[in-house]
Amino acid sequence: MTEPVLLSSDRDAVRVLTVNRPDKLNALNAATLDALDEAFRAADADPAVRVVVLTGAGAKAFVAGADIAEMNTLSPAEGRDFSLRGQRMMRRIETLSKPVVAMVNGFALGGGLELAMSCHLRIAADTAKIGQPEVNLGLIPGFGGSQRLLRLAGRAATLELCLTGAPVDAARALELGIVNRVVPAAELEQQAMALATQLAGSAPLALRGVLDCINYGGECGIEEGLAYEAAQFGLMFSTDDMREGTGAFLERRKPAFKGR
Repeated sequence: MTEPVLLSSDRDAVRVLTVNRPDKLNALNAATLDALDEAFRAADADPAVRVVVLTGAGAKAFVAGADIAEMNTLSPAEGRDFSLRGQRMMRRIETLSKPVVAMVNGFALGGGLELAMSCHLRIAADTAKIGQPEVNLGLIPGFGGSQRLLRLAGRAATLELCLTGAPVDAARALELGIVNRVVPAAELEQQAMALATQLAGSAPLALRGVLDCINYGGECGIEEGLAYEAAQFGLMFSTDDMREGTGAFLERRKPAFKGR
């Protein structure tokens, strides 16, 4: 029986999605892109899910890139369609209404780094290797790497990683702002789940408001971004969670957010 390319499990309000092609270092083929797209769509629609953690199966790789064997046979039109397929899926992650944490447990190269960068937060093992090596294959990043890396790490780092194709270690990725945290490999799952559990205990509508403001504000002028933030701030006053959160603060107790 064929193993599924994506595994899903729930730990209370945290959904853990695992790319499950360890024999291929979790390389992204068309079937895996589609499975990820559907899994994130389902997570977004499920009110029991408050946070998603994304990782790769096995000890070696988060995702080591796109599936080169599959790409090798594509025509130019098919290559563009493959790029758009990956971009649509990663844009779904980036615009998800719930926080997504990438648990980078090994190689995150090419499409793997692009996948990690589409997540809202990235926590990496100290053994992880990160890069955009497409130039070594006569290619360029196709799933948004040139754009998201530019926004995360700036022009100089993006040009270096994309032009040389050389990977960097986790410590350097942290310096460049590509990942948020680096932890010992043995502690990665524990710390990633602790972060996800912390987020899951926060007010879901407030988390969504933060994500919306940053996604919108990052792509517009400051005045438009400030106006959008003020509108979202005002909307929070219509929520039960805002009353619960402020009430709990005044009463010196822990809030119980319900997502409404």
